[in-house]
Amino acid sequence: MKTNNEDVLAQLAAVIESRKGGDPDASYVARLLSRGPDAILKKVGEEATEVVMAAKDAQHGGDRAKIVGEVADLWFHCMVALAHFGLSPADVVRELERRAGTSGIEEKALRKVRQREQGGV
Repeated sequence: MKTNNEDVLAQLAAVIESRKGGDPDASYVARLLSRGPDAILKKVGEEATEVVMAAKDAQHGGDRAKIVGEVADLWFHCMVALAHFGLSPADVVRELERRAGTSGIEEKALRKVRQREQGGV
């Protein structure tokens, strides 16, 4: 039985949720979650950098498949961050659906307007 992308993300999110409060010696996710948001966010940053490096390598003839592996690592760690903050991949999918049909330039301009209205920069 073939699953769709949202099913895979939901299944992985459920596994991540099940690791909350788990034994840090038995689970990488439990260990990362136990270390708190700074450790999680540091890992997201490291993985994002690895995506950039893999893409730069591919640009110069390197293995393009490495980009996929690094993006998978990044998505995974982003999902751990989402779980830490009580969010899920479904929240991200809803946001992408909300943005569908809106140009990126338009979306960015709307975000700036909303930020100003909320007293931000």
